[in-house]
Amino acid sequence: MGVQRMRRVNEAIREVLSEALASGLKDPRIGFVTVISVETTPDLRSARVYVSVLGEEHELEQTLTGLECSCGYLQSLLGRQLELKRTPQLTFHHDESIERGLRIEKLLRDIENER
Repeated sequence: MGVQRMRRVNEAIREVLSEALASGLKDPRIGFVTVISVETTPDLRSARVYVSVLGEEHELEQTLTGLECSCGYLQSLLGRQLELKRTPQLTFHHDESIERGLRIEKLLRDIENER
């Protein structure tokens, strides 16, 4: 599968999952979640979904557990909305890039304030 097509598939999966999470799943463990990116294997068998969760560490763990339990529903939603050859098996992972960026920004501000 071409690079451009994989990019479009990843973006389409991200959009469907973002809409589903924004409309709210019934699992109370799932907090405020943002889907950052999706990486699908070329054979469409699996997709790594990177999410950012607002809150503390225990809220992150609960949200990831809730998302894992909702995989079946989310995969069926993907199958209905996207006409793909296969519906990928979803795995959810915490994306630390936002937190890392905030830490770097704080460090840079601290350096600037010391001058």
